Amino acid sequence: MAARAESVEKREVELLASNPAVASALAFVRDQDEATVDDQLAAVRIPAPPFGEHDRAIWIRDRFIDIGLADVVVDDVGNVLARLPVAASEGTPILLSAHLDTVFTDEMHIEVRTEGERIYAPGIADNARGLAAMLAIARALSHANVRTRAPLVFVATVGEEGNGDLRGVKHIFREGSHWRSAAAFISLDGTGRRRIVHRAIGARRLRIIMYGQGGHSWADWGRPNPVEAIGVAIAELARVPLATQPRSALTVSRIGGGTSVNAIPESAWLEIDLRSESMGALDALDARVREIAEQSIRTTNARRRTGTSMLRTGVEIIGDRPTGEVSVNSDIVRAARAATRFYGEAAEMVSSSTDANIPIALGIPAIALGAGGDAGGTHTLDEWYRNDDGAVGIQRALLTTLMLTGVE
Repeated sequence: MAARAESVEKREVELLASNPAVASALAFVRDQDEATVDDQLAAVRIPAPPFGEHDRAIWIRDRFIDIGLADVVVDDVGNVLARLPVAASEGTPILLSAHLDTVFTDEMHIEVRTEGERIYAPGIADNARGLAAMLAIARALSHANVRTRAPLVFVATVGEEGNGDLRGVKHIFREGSHWRSAAAFISLDGTGRRRIVHRAIGARRLRIIMYGQGGHSWADWGRPNPVEAIGVAIAELARVPLATQPRSALTVSRIGGGTSVNAIPESAWLEIDLRSESMGALDALDARVREIAEQSIRTTNARRRTGTSMLRTGVEIIGDRPTGEVSVNSDIVRAARAATRFYGEAAEMVSSSTDANIPIALGIPAIALGAGGDAGGTHTLDEWYRNDDGAVGIQRALLTTLMLTGVE
């Protein structure tokens, strides 16, 4: 049965690629490979931290207009949307997306340097590459006058990274939004030409705050110390057993507090990233973290000087991403798998946390694809990109998209 399905997929993608307009679009992607990298370099030089994507969004908006896309708009939260004008104007839309933001602050001066075949710059792969690939597909389809049977909408989203908490895609698919009727959603995120993300890793980000009276480090010594309570909590968090099936992770990612080296802090905080492939496991981890916060308060308060005020704590959810899965037998996964094989690669079915989490959780067929090339050092100052068959990754995404929209 699997071999038969694979044979059908092979015929479908070969027939699509032989369509003269589609063949022209694929050739355009290949011929414009250097221009796509130029777009990537232009995008990475524009700072775009979560909640600070405006300048990059305007740059994308202007590129959409230059390409000739229709209905170009920046929405209420900063997402940029546009429609392929030669696509059908009515029907259930397909959304092709890439996120605007990076993990880096807008205060960082981005320096691009080249060493051999590698281009180094923070954010060059995640997600300047995805944005450049989305523009390349829009240009190729417009250049070749490809007419799709279903509406095709391009979306550059805000807030995919960190404390952005997927706010852009959450807004797109908010309750009552007409986009909830979308037939499919594809996110272009990072690099590669084999990966198909069809399982959404859930993530919950917690901020624990310890409050106390504070005071002078000598005169008020004996008052309970919030930083010490944070330390007790971290030590206990490091001992939490984590499941390997379903896989789960707990990362203490940031800590802070205090005003002076000679003062007992009035408050201290830490932030934790919890992840799992199972919503139940994620909820259990959340509950355990809250127990540990309370335990660390009790432990620290038990050591305080008689008559001093006790510490208190609070836990705040600063990020919440749902889990979910799209069947390997769904049309969207079949399309991506066929396009991957068409270029001689074996598809890798993987899980990740991306913009696709939200539509997947809502039951909308969604995947994330790499946008070609190779990369390393993601989310570090030494992030790099190498344009190893970069055009092939974009061609794969283009074919995947057209297998879903259909072509006149």
